[in-house]
Amino acid sequence: MDDIFWFEKALQNLIGCNHYNWKTHEDDGSKIPNENRMQYKYVILTKEGLSMPSEEDVNAKKTELKKEHDDRVANSIAKKTSGKQKLKDLGLDDDEIKALMGA
Repeated sequence: MDDIFWFEKALQNLIGCNHYNWKTHEDDGSKIPNENRMQYKYVILTKEGLSMPSEEDVNAKKTELKKEHDDRVANSIAKKTSGKQKLKDLGLDDDEIKALMGA
């Protein structure tokens, strides 16, 4: 998952769902290339009454969400490894474990 993914997840978490969009043109009218649009400075809120979180808050939330995801993935891998070892300790061989776990 790339940086843009986590940036959007942070915005969704802080602002709420999809109550934002991206500017397509600079204030002087020049077009912003699509590959450059997904930046903090180009976020526009689409629901009245919302306030834009600071860039620091968005970056902190992005880091937090990514760490939570990475921790969940690491925990899942650790649990799978631990489970396989416990099955081996019970006397199952690798083929039996693979048949039970699908991996």
